[in-house]
Amino acid sequence: MTITLNGEKKQMPDGITVLGLLEFLKIQRQRVAVELNLEIVKKDVYSTTPVKEGDCLEVVSFMAGGCAGTMQVNRLQVFRWLGGHADLTDYRLNT
Repeated sequence: MTITLNGEKKQMPDGITVLGLLEFLKIQRQRVAVELNLEIVKKDVYSTTPVKEGDCLEVVSFMAGGCAGTMQVNRLQVFRWLGGHADLTDYRLNT
């Protein structure tokens, strides 16, 4: 099946779940957040959330860097996670 993963069209096995996708891509689930069709997927339902033909996913990795203790994540992702109602000027985020 064809999905959009982080803005790129990708071929994935049919019948895969979010957890299966992460395993297929060799991504540790503890270090990422997953957005499926503009909705954040909670980690406790990765194994039961199906990925279907045409779905759009964003997989965002968290990693330490910059100033001690800050996390580097995509500014747009944080804006979406906060419901699009946040002033991000006080956040130290990559753009």
